[in-house]
Amino acid sequence: MATLPFPAAQAKSKFPSRFTYFNYRASHYKRNLSIKNIASDQRQEVQDPVTQGDSLDTFAPDSGAIASSIKYHAEFTPSFSPEHFELPKAYMATAESVRDLLIINWNATFEYYEKMNVKQANYLSMEFLQGRALLYAIGNLELTGAYAEDLRKLGHNLEDVAIQPDAALGNGGLGRLASCFLDSLATLNYPAWGYGLRYKCGLFKQLIKKDGQEEVAESWLEMGNPWEIVGNDISYLVKFYGKVILKPDGSKQWIGGENITAVAYDVPIPGYKTKTTINLRLWSTKVAPEEFDLRAFNAGDHAKAYAATKNAEKICYILCPGDESIEGKTLRLKQQYTLCSASLKDIIAHFERRSGESVKWEIFPDKVAVLMNDTHPTLCVPETVAYTNHTVLPEALEKWSLDLLQELLPRHVEIIKMIDKELIHTIIEEYGTEDLDLLHQKLKEMRNHDNVYSSVDATEDVDEVEGPDEETESTKEEEPTKEEEEEEENDVKFEADPALPKIVRMAHLCIVGGYAVNGVAEIHSEIVKNEVFNEFYKCFHGNEILFQGISTSIAFWRLWPEKFQNKTNGVTPRRWIRFCNPDLSKIITKWTGTEDWVLSAENLNKLRKLADIENLQSEWREAKRRNKMKVATFLKEKTGYTVNPDAMFDAQVKRIHEDKRQLLNLLGIVYRYKKTKEMSPEERQARYVPRVVFVPDYNVSVAEVLIPGSDLSQHISTAGMEASGTSHMKFAMNGCVLIGNLDGANVEIRQKVGEDNFFLFGARADEIAGLRKERAEGKFVPDPRFEEVKAFVRCGVFCPYDYEELMGSLEGNEGYGRADYFLVGKDFPSYLECQEKVDEAYRDQKRWTEMSILNTAGSYKFSSDRTVHEYARDIWRIDPVVLP
Repeated sequence: MATLPFPAAQAKSKFPSRFTYFNYRASHYKRNLSIKNIASDQRQEVQDPVTQGDSLDTFAPDSGAIASSIKYHAEFTPSFSPEHFELPKAYMATAESVRDLLIINWNATFEYYEKMNVKQANYLSMEFLQGRALLYAIGNLELTGAYAEDLRKLGHNLEDVAIQPDAALGNGGLGRLASCFLDSLATLNYPAWGYGLRYKCGLFKQLIKKDGQEEVAESWLEMGNPWEIVGNDISYLVKFYGKVILKPDGSKQWIGGENITAVAYDVPIPGYKTKTTINLRLWSTKVAPEEFDLRAFNAGDHAKAYAATKNAEKICYILCPGDESIEGKTLRLKQQYTLCSASLKDIIAHFERRSGESVKWEIFPDKVAVLMNDTHPTLCVPETVAYTNHTVLPEALEKWSLDLLQELLPRHVEIIKMIDKELIHTIIEEYGTEDLDLLHQKLKEMRNHDNVYSSVDATEDVDEVEGPDEETESTKEEEPTKEEEEEEENDVKFEADPALPKIVRMAHLCIVGGYAVNGVAEIHSEIVKNEVFNEFYKCFHGNEILFQGISTSIAFWRLWPEKFQNKTNGVTPRRWIRFCNPDLSKIITKWTGTEDWVLSAENLNKLRKLADIENLQSEWREAKRRNKMKVATFLKEKTGYTVNPDAMFDAQVKRIHEDKRQLLNLLGIVYRYKKTKEMSPEERQARYVPRVVFVPDYNVSVAEVLIPGSDLSQHISTAGMEASGTSHMKFAMNGCVLIGNLDGANVEIRQKVGEDNFFLFGARADEIAGLRKERAEGKFVPDPRFEEVKAFVRCGVFCPYDYEELMGSLEGNEGYGRADYFLVGKDFPSYLECQEKVDEAYRDQKRWTEMSILNTAGSYKFSSDRTVHEYARDIWRIDPVVLP
């Protein structure tokens, strides 16, 4: 959006303006340089030097070796015409040169894991938001200087060559966290793989126009992806629809329906200063060529001819397709099942191959751990899994229509129903049948199904629940015997309301089927245990219950006291300090006396005792200003707006959603703008003048520019509604001071950086329910400043747009879209007062710089290395495996 229509007059002001920005977009440069006939140049021996050795240790790049490798790929693995050597071609050739190095260790890692038959963690996620790969890869290989030097010989700067489209495989924190975990797993030498989907168009490219947000398709694969290795020999059949039949031997078979093929695309993930290079396997979908209806095509019915092909390919078109229609819901479910089916088949194939001729299924859990990153991979539950919860929002806890599941995945619905029946018996054992009203309440709260008829014998021993074969026999249409009629009298029945949909609650299925359930911040994990899934926690805490295997003979559902855990999120200090903020990295290394902080973030805490040293503060401010200059240049290029690098750079980086409370931030800016406008010119000189720029299409690469250059970062979600958050960890690592409430990981960040170095405001999580009740009872009295700013927005000062619906959502005591559910009005006065404290602190640059240093020092806890160590020890139970 444009800057606010009020002159900042910062040149005349004693204090610089405050510059606030929300979202951003990646940059792309272009050069016109040429290297002609590089392969045939007789003065150069063009070959790929990487292929001359069988391990990375044998490749010590001497002068010109990397240039020779880049030339080799420019000539012999070309993606562009041979006439010129411009930036896109230089990038592809450079990336292919680096990929050669990665493949050496990637192959060695895979072969060593196969040989040692190690237990391996498998991380299933619908999103992996990786960011640009070139600088990250050569940084981890410790070849940044060598590549920069040899690219200069070829007429390019490494920084320009490295500008590339971000891999559009994720949306936000969930995907970024997954990528941080892969980096830490590789760096710490843990045997692990990631599994995801290869989205052709990602989520969407965001454009901001005068009428609002416009969404267009991503184009990240338009020129190919040099980092991926297609596995045409690694594919699996994925089935939808059809029916389940009973075979003569009593077993069941899923037949008919629609078959598609999932093909593997592998992306090597290198660790930092280690040979270990693990794998991210992405699935793309297609059908066999014979599925193309040539007769229909020649008859002119092209839509029919392409139908099967398009139906398969669209599964991997975009992330999070719209699901308001039944077609959209079906597509989302197909995406989730494709990830689960192909990945689990691949995991099982690895287990069988490593087991040799004697496959012992009873040791499968000793060799395989599967983590579901949120509820999207829930259809993995019939295998060995752990579940990480990332949300407490009811709408984000996935629920699927039972009818849709029944149509699309009929065999899985049978299994899910059997799991539900096992769960019912467990709950009956816990609560008994004396108080049927209480039992019905607990079953309604805890079952995997909602509004689904069921009848279970309350006297039946839980350890004698029917298995698959017994269930098959019991479902035959025969007249009930006298004994069966008597048993029916003991049944506990659940009637369905025909007016309501039949639902499968995926989070409940994860809890029942997973052997561990964890939240991602201390406060979030407590909310998961005490509020969101309290009935499960109370019922299962302190008990050990065995569910008999459903789809195999293995008994793998176990519930124990440690089932509910906390694993506070973290981010990789490699990408988020070492590579994206080299100026600050040098200062940290100089003053801590070691570069060990890159691998052992605890060393950042050494800065705590040094934070008041004048020379350190001076160097720190200089590094921050250089980063702010980069932000200013970037914003000028991408938005056309000029910003003053001496202004306070105040950032809020969140997906647009009511619970993130961008509205609180904006209303605070509008109120400050209004008050500034009412001042005399002399009064304005002592105030920070707000200016706002909204830069679209925020992604990892933009974050790598913006985060190092920010002074203040806002994390202001309604208390208790943010699971963890990871962006504030990145900001804190880069010396950015935070303003926020006691929500998500804010609580732990404030503890580590120090209460005086965190700007706190707002209601606490344990107050929210009472405040909403107070609102519903009509007892809330809004602050006059809140009423003033709403009236100012309504008066049309900014544009003729009708803001009545938006402002109306903050008013009233009840009703959909009313009653200020996210408590913007309640926290508004506290937020304004806290922002005044921010202004006061920023005027004292010595104090602010010390706060900045202490934020970096206290961020040590929030390394993903620490988080991954905890997962490996407590949930996955895997050990590091160092390659010889």
